[in-house]
Amino acid sequence: MKSSQILAASQLSSVSPSEFLQRAGEIVLGKSHQVQLALCTILAQGHLLIEDVPGVGKTTLVKFLAKALGLQPTRIQFTNDLLPADILGTTVYDSEAHKFRFHRGPIFGQLVIADELNRATPKTQSACLQAMEERKVSIDGVTYDLPKPFMVIATQNPREQAGTYPLPESQLDRFLMRISLGYPNREAERELLRGTLRQQLIDELDPLWTPEEVLAMQQACASVHVSAAIVDYVQQILEYSRTQSGGSFGLSPRAGLALMAAAKSWAFLEGRNMVVPDDVQAVGVSVMAHRLNQIDEHDSFREQERAKEILQAVRVD
Repeated sequence: MKSSQILAASQLSSVSPSEFLQRAGEIVLGKSHQVQLALCTILAQGHLLIEDVPGVGKTTLVKFLAKALGLQPTRIQFTNDLLPADILGTTVYDSEAHKFRFHRGPIFGQLVIADELNRATPKTQSACLQAMEERKVSIDGVTYDLPKPFMVIATQNPREQAGTYPLPESQLDRFLMRISLGYPNREAERELLRGTLRQQLIDELDPLWTPEEVLAMQQACASVHVSAAIVDYVQQILEYSRTQSGGSFGLSPRAGLALMAAAKSWAFLEGRNMVVPDDVQAVGVSVMAHRLNQIDEHDSFREQERAKEILQAVRVD
């Protein structure tokens, strides 16, 4: 992708990616890196998992993205009694028309907000697998296409909290990135306490992009150039994770594809027409950590530390 093409792609909207991120920083305070990772996930056509304790802004970030991207959002509040049909929809007999009609569930949204995903049972969680992987769902032998663009942004509470079920590896692998917001710094928290409620600011916000602009930018990100040297670098990361597992599963080829896609989107947001090692390192922990599940236990901190160790160990040529 030429520099002129990157420039044109970044001007697909009257609001540039940098202006989008700046506007986001006015609502989601003190979390510029996490916000950029979230936008990077969306432009890479991926799904995002936000894991943190309640009350640190997970839902605020998701609501901002839904409003700012101009997408049709649907929200699913996951509970332990939620059924797969509550997500996908159900077929109901129409006595007047004498035939069955399919009533679509909330999965048929452009941006699906899966709130507290790990409070649902594994059976219900698995209802999202086909949708997240194929952008389609199959009901009673009929396959339905999901809207374009389509993405899932899920939140989950820490896995050690009561009433949660661990997400299986197959479910985690469908998320391009997992991020954590953490507590705000002192300055951001003070501004938050003294300022306008975040929900009010989101309600007053006009969409910054349209669905068509999101699709165009996703295509532009997919066209960012990746050199042979970067391919070698990513492959070395994958191989090192498998040979030096440190008690965790190594990274799969799908993880390598995810790392590449995220790095391309990060390069795009940085205004570059090709991926450099810094892009891989910027997204590496968020892409890799949740795929490095410990064999004997799930520990987010240990997974993140393991991802950092791998990035530090693999030499950049």
